[in-house]
Amino acid sequence: MAKAKTPGGRRPGSPQPAPAATVAAEPPAAKARISPMQFASQVRAEGRKIVWPSRKETWITSVMVFIMVALAAAFFWIVDTILSFLSQLVLGLGA
Repeated sequence: MAKAKTPGGRRPGSPQPAPAATVAAEPPAAKARISPMQFASQVRAEGRKIVWPSRKETWITSVMVFIMVALAAAFFWIVDTILSFLSQLVLGLGA
């Protein structure tokens, strides 16, 4: 027979959590519209903050990506070969 649940799913004698304070939701503030010139100026300012990788960093990253792709390809080829062998073994048992 299943036990009856206590109200709220709590065990008797366990401490009750404090009620959460309610916070009145404020309506979202309307964003001020900016002129196209200000927008272009902000875009240029953000563009100046970009740090481009050096040629060496780009080369190292590209080589690492190539190595990871080769490892992933080898892994999936091995798994595919094993699964193919096992499926042929299982399907060949019925013949």
